Amino acid sequence: MSNPLPETQPFDGETVDVALTAIYNWNYDSELDQLRSLYVNALDRQWNAMRDFDWEIEVDRESFTKNFSFAGMPLYKTDFWQGLPKETQWEVSRRSTAFMLSNFLHGEQGALIAASELVNAVPDIDGKLYAATQTLDEARHVEVFGAYIKKLDQVYPIAPGLKQLLNNIVQAGDWKTKALGMNIVVEGLALYVFREMRNATQEPLLKGILTNVARDEARHTAFGIRYLGKVVPTLSDQEKAELEDFAFEIARLLIDSRGGTSIRESALTIWREAGVDPAEAVAAIAKDRDKIREHIADQGGRMGPLSGFVLPTLREIGLFSDRIRDCFEDVLVRNNGEQAKGLVDRMVDLPEDLEAWALAEV
Repeated sequence: MSNPLPETQPFDGETVDVALTAIYNWNYDSELDQLRSLYVNALDRQWNAMRDFDWEIEVDRESFTKNFSFAGMPLYKTDFWQGLPKETQWEVSRRSTAFMLSNFLHGEQGALIAASELVNAVPDIDGKLYAATQTLDEARHVEVFGAYIKKLDQVYPIAPGLKQLLNNIVQAGDWKTKALGMNIVVEGLALYVFREMRNATQEPLLKGILTNVARDEARHTAFGIRYLGKVVPTLSDQEKAELEDFAFEIARLLIDSRGGTSIRESALTIWREAGVDPAEAVAAIAKDRDKIREHIADQGGRMGPLSGFVLPTLREIGLFSDRIRDCFEDVLVRNNGEQAKGLVDRMVDLPEDLEAWALAEV
């Protein structure tokens, strides 16, 4: 006789209360062709993380370290990086990447919860079918990032700002608010960053993972654009303002989670543990500031995920009034200095084909 299950299962996490109304829809005919096409696309693009990648091979250290970037900064172009011993380069890059990917892993779990909630809450059958495929996508992302991180180092704790914004999205009681926070702001930022990472790395396994994940994220963002793009014009001015405020708060928390003091301190601690003096590293990298800027300019410049993607998306769906524009400019200037003034008015147009944009080599 097999051993019975233990009376209590292991639990390593925390709880958050959610409030959502589940909606039945008894009309099974397709009413929103754009959403049904995303559902069909998702069925065609399913992949299996454990089957489609060779997890027995070791991470290619040379490819991993020679093009190492962190937080959008091409460190491999600096004299500081090139002067480090190969083993130190590996230690810094593997630990830093594990730290960065850990927060994406935590974000993917939040997206998994949010997508499953959308299955219940969206009113249209096309939206429910699509949200079911996204739920599976997010489960796969949790699996694949968790497996890759273990090949590098360990899973690091979630950043406080990221935890707060995930709570805000999961606890949102309206499906429009939930889809805005996750499919527009969070998925938009993830799509932009995964695109940057995919173009920067030459490590075969990581590049393959990011290719598949970015393809999924393009579809997730397209869902938010297509669905909310139809719904927002039907809302009252007050409802639009409430959604704008929610998007701004989520974006602000994202900025804080990526550039806040806790993130910087954690990153510098990782470098110290890898054998690099943080103060000396920061000073040395600062000397190569012009070289870094020149490289970024050669690559077409870098607006960052907020101004380079999330804000154009909000504008596309009708949630970028003059009022909220000023709020975004204020936060950009506070975080980046006066050079960010007017940046929100220099936004690029949203790509027509998100998948092609996400997978383009630049």
